[in-house]
Amino acid sequence: MKVLVTGANGQLGKDLVKFLAKDHEVYGLGRDQLDITNANQCSLVIGELKPEVIIHCAAYTAVDLAETEEDIAYKINAFGTRNLAVAAEKINAKLCYISTDYVFDGTSSKPYREYDNTNPQSVYSKSKRAGEQLVQTLTSRYFIVRTSWLYGLFGANFVKTMLQLAQERDTLKVVSDQVGSPTYTVDLACFLEQLVQTERYGIYHASNTGFCSWFEFACAIFEESGLKTKVESCTTEEFPRPAPRPCYSVMEQMAIRANGFEYLRPWREGLKEFLKELVVNNC
Repeated sequence: MKVLVTGANGQLGKDLVKFLAKDHEVYGLGRDQLDITNANQCSLVIGELKPEVIIHCAAYTAVDLAETEEDIAYKINAFGTRNLAVAAEKINAKLCYISTDYVFDGTSSKPYREYDNTNPQSVYSKSKRAGEQLVQTLTSRYFIVRTSWLYGLFGANFVKTMLQLAQERDTLKVVSDQVGSPTYTVDLACFLEQLVQTERYGIYHASNTGFCSWFEFACAIFEESGLKTKVESCTTEEFPRPAPRPCYSVMEQMAIRANGFEYLRPWREGLKEFLKELVVNNC
């Protein structure tokens, strides 16, 4: 299978390229090789490479900064996605768009299903939802994969931040009123490989199974790492941020179940594996 991965220098993109390269012909393109905001360049590069599948990981992900950089967020997440969708459709390639749990407002008390109404609350989440809509409108062979709370070996993430802070402080405060599903990039990459080889198109929710609060996640990180750092719970109000976060973003994985795929492993098992990987790579 010939696969083009956008955002190949990012947290998910790097792991995805590494994972896919074992069995497939992979073109991992970063911003320097493919500026997704340039429609002509998208058409030219994709037209020349002619991938069977495009996995679109490139995104503007600075959630708080997006509140003051709205045009940039939309230029990348919406119009950049549009450019890829148009180019993919020209060569009849499958397009897999990586989206986010943030497209929901977080007011539910039960897991969100794939076709529940979205209600994004921040500029970032609205721009990602716009990207979803453009993919649905402009392509005939698409997968939209919403994921949550990503962490991996490359780039900054919550797990790395907690481990770093544990070296600097004896006690940490972490919010306990935001609940979601932590997701290990390698586990998501494994699912994406399986998905894009099929024609089971549509919207998918894909995160490691189970859920926790950020406070519970932090406690688990320290427990699995053998660290004695004390963690205190606090509320979102105590740590105000420019962009609102969904209080509850647990996602039901009906599409995975209905289409015969296997769930990603439980989040704590993914965390254990990641922490081992950090040690092996001396990170």
